[in-house]
Amino acid sequence: MAFFSRKEKTPLGIYVHVPFCRSKCQYCDFYSVTDKTDRLLEDYMDAVCDHIRETGDLCPDYKVDTIYFGGGTPSFFGADGMAAILTAIRRNFDVSGSAEITFEANPDSISPRLLRKLRGEGFNRVSLGVQCDNDAILERIGRPHNYEQAVNAVQKIRRAGFKNLSLDLIYGLPGQTLESWEKTLSHVLELKPEHISCYGLKVEEGTPLYLCKDYCNLPDDDAQADMYLSTVDILRAKGYRQYEISNFCKRGHESKHNLKYWTGGEYLGFGPDASSDFAGKRFKVIRDLRGYIDGIQNKGQVLEDIQTVPNRERAGEYLMMRLRTSLGVNAAEYEKKFLLPFTPLEKALEQCRERGHALRTDGGWRLTAEGFLLSNTIISDLLLIQENSKPLAKRR
Repeated sequence: MAFFSRKEKTPLGIYVHVPFCRSKCQYCDFYSVTDKTDRLLEDYMDAVCDHIRETGDLCPDYKVDTIYFGGGTPSFFGADGMAAILTAIRRNFDVSGSAEITFEANPDSISPRLLRKLRGEGFNRVSLGVQCDNDAILERIGRPHNYEQAVNAVQKIRRAGFKNLSLDLIYGLPGQTLESWEKTLSHVLELKPEHISCYGLKVEEGTPLYLCKDYCNLPDDDAQADMYLSTVDILRAKGYRQYEISNFCKRGHESKHNLKYWTGGEYLGFGPDASSDFAGKRFKVIRDLRGYIDGIQNKGQVLEDIQTVPNRERAGEYLMMRLRTSLGVNAAEYEKKFLLPFTPLEKALEQCRERGHALRTDGGWRLTAEGFLLSNTIISDLLLIQENSKPLAKRR
């Protein structure tokens, strides 16, 4: 009698871009709009749900294990809309009963009703945009909340029963010093989040902050580096493990969704400006809310930049993304997956080790905290070596 095991489904992440904000922050270059008419919200929700329904039929061999609502400000969009979109995902995809389901929120748009509704619908993780504890700086960068609201929001999140909370912070803000940043960390640690993301401010062209970058008292690169290294030391001492350049967590509370991006997992994006990496192809949704709604309603084209990624480019992405994490790169995995030699890369990583920028792991390499600071340079050097390497002979 023959026994056949059912093929295990491929893990899949789903990202929903919610492009609505109360106001635009001075530093933000993510796609969002401040128009929030009832008709526009309804049309957006209908478009996303239709897009999900059309796509679900393409994914019978996938099991969704992470869902992430980002923005924009999903909490500003509202609980009813997010619940409806999540229901559409469940009806059209095979969603794991243990899936990590996250929504981003700003402190000013958190309410007990929103939290009760989303908790009841199955959301189990909150990513709260705090940024810093200094009200003057928050106002200066256009944040719509103060720190007291952030503290109150955390209390509401806990009362609603959420046990997986991530707080987003930014260092290198206008007028910020090492001392004031360390004070921010001290205050945030009192809130006892399971996860903390600490991003160095990048002044992007096209944002309001870019126009005044030369006279708004921004910390320089050396000051940002000092803030970063201090962050690593302070959070490590408090039991937070650095598992990616900007991300720290208590044991077992890594962002499973974001790990897909960093480890080459597959994911589908819905909503304007959302990106996907699915079935060997990479593509994104147009960066235009009205165009997205019209395209879905009229069966038009809403995807762009559709491309099949060559093997060597995938190998480069492996280096770029994995070296952002504490997992690092694995020599045997690299050679098996991409049929490229790891030895030339290992020689360069050995030089990094001698400078204190890399460490050997079981079967591979990872960067140190100091190496993370120089990751752009290190990875650029490795990509150049990779580009000039000859493929390995295919194994029979």
